Amino acid sequence: QEQLVESGGGLVRPGGSLTLSCTGSGPMFSISAMGWYRQAPGNKREMVAAITNYGSMTNYADAVKGRFTISRDNSKKLMFLQMNSLEPEDTAVYYCASDRYWNNILEARPNNWGQGTQVTVSS
Repeated sequence: QEQLVESGGGLVRPGGSLTLSCTGSGPMFSISAMGWYRQAPGNKREMVAAITNYGSMTNYADAVKGRFTISRDNSKKLMFLQMNSLEPEDTAVYYCASDRYWNNILEARPNNWGQGTQVTVSS
């Protein structure tokens, strides 16, 4: 089972930037598709961005297109989410996740989750 740990969350002003990192520790990291998800209070968890195992393909939620960028470095077992032009509506707990199957990532049902990191966008 892959262990995933998020870091980089915090408080940022509207219009600011933040980069989240996800560190993996198991042997499946480089062959797993991965994604970033978020959940705000009272809302269900939603996919924010996804990336295939070698990074050849990405997918973004409409709400973050053009502002967020997902990337990964398999040699270091790291995945990133660069978030620019942050808005108060981006406030949520952000989770990284992995799965062998791309469809499971896109459909927000990966089998392996991190513990989450809080992102708060507020002035």
